[in-house]
Amino acid sequence: MHKTLIVYYSLFQNTKNLALEIAKQTGGTIRELIPNKNYSFDYNTAAKEVRNQITRGFCPELISGNESIDDYQTIFIGTPNWFKTLAPPVMSFIKQHDFTGKTIIPFCTHGGGGFCKIENDIARECSKSLILPGIAVNGIVASEEVTKWLETIGYEL
Repeated sequence: MHKTLIVYYSLFQNTKNLALEIAKQTGGTIRELIPNKNYSFDYNTAAKEVRNQITRGFCPELISGNESIDDYQTIFIGTPNWFKTLAPPVMSFIKQHDFTGKTIIPFCTHGGGGFCKIENDIARECSKSLILPGIAVNGIVASEEVTKWLETIGYEL
């Protein structure tokens, strides 16, 4: 059996809840990405901070979650959909690791925008990996939805 890692960034707990459900169903190791500077808990202020970072291509330093991925073959990468792409802490994680030969499975939470560019951005950064179809969840995470998705992509427990 291959080792599975579920790595995610979550500001308002939505992506965390999805990551926890994936970990529960796969038995994978969960790892939260924590940037060295937290975003504002006020939505409008956080949105301005994030938009500025994405526009500049800024990748914050991670103080937690950036440990080695060498022992994992399958890596679920989770992010909120922020301005149609990955949250900057997730991009930091991706840019700091070599995913060659690994299986990458994206997941995101959103407020109506779906994946937008997230899957393509992950595929571009992890070009030497096998990228499986991800799941984009709007609202409450339903365990049945995750189960069906894992079956659809052929994830074996």
